[in-house]
Amino acid sequence: METYLGLDLGGTKLLIGEVDSHGNILRYKKYDSGYFNQQAASEIIKSSLDDYIRTVGWCDQKPVGMGVGLIGRVDPNQGIWLQIDPSRTQPIALAKELSDIYGIPCHIDNDVKSATRAERVWGFGQISKNFIYINVGTGIAVGTVINGRQIRGSHFNAGEVGHVRVGVNLGIKCGCGRMDCVEAIAAGIGFDNCARLLRNRYETNLHIPAEKGERVLISEVFALSQKGDPLCVALVENASEALANLIMNLVRVTDPDTVVLGGGIVFDGYIHEKILEKLHPTTMRFVTNGVVITKLNPGFIGLLGAGAVAMNM
Repeated sequence: METYLGLDLGGTKLLIGEVDSHGNILRYKKYDSGYFNQQAASEIIKSSLDDYIRTVGWCDQKPVGMGVGLIGRVDPNQGIWLQIDPSRTQPIALAKELSDIYGIPCHIDNDVKSATRAERVWGFGQISKNFIYINVGTGIAVGTVINGRQIRGSHFNAGEVGHVRVGVNLGIKCGCGRMDCVEAIAAGIGFDNCARLLRNRYETNLHIPAEKGERVLISEVFALSQKGDPLCVALVENASEALANLIMNLVRVTDPDTVVLGGGIVFDGYIHEKILEKLHPTTMRFVTNGVVITKLNPGFIGLLGAGAVAMNM
């Protein structure tokens, strides 16, 4: 049986696993990654892959291909990881480097574009050639498929929609330098930043960590919101309005028949219902398959995406 090796590098973890051509994850192992730059990340990838081969091994024989999903800008055609941080460019020919070391043909792509590939191969792409995949997690980004082809842009930077304004005006500064970007309101970092900004305006039982680097728990925000906690109700209302406006803006631009949501913020369905309530039927009239949550396992869509990258599909 032919298998494909996937490596999904996130902000805090690296997942390595084998995937078959039907999108089944056959085995996997999780590694902590922590904060990194590109050079450090490439070393984390290699040391973790060495451990995976030693401790987990192959299902049957060596995989026929390797795929890596990465944060930041990636040139998948040349196999070059261009950058993570917009202020610093450290191009690494990662695909060739890994292929030379491990003797497996390697392809790389951006993490959200990789997840979009998985959606195209095994998810809603089976019924749609024109869809948007929106990942709402620590940050927000999209993959856009038009007439069966994924949009990348002239600098492989298409889809960074987390940095658009969506009509929710809180006075929160985004990391990109602009004010009230959707990512600063509705992503994991946004919930935390907004909780800190609004904490003195609303009563709340939400635990807001004082420790540097720790964020509010989205699960706690959602649970308290359902109990009527004033701050958490406001956070969910702002985030759902921001995401609904983002979706409607994207629908007007790309004319999809399907909008697919993925990522840790939306997978439990709570905020999904809030978003649907705020979508205007006139704007959404051609989205015939609706605004849906991915059918793929949200915890492993990145690994599946890396497998689809390995298949070069």
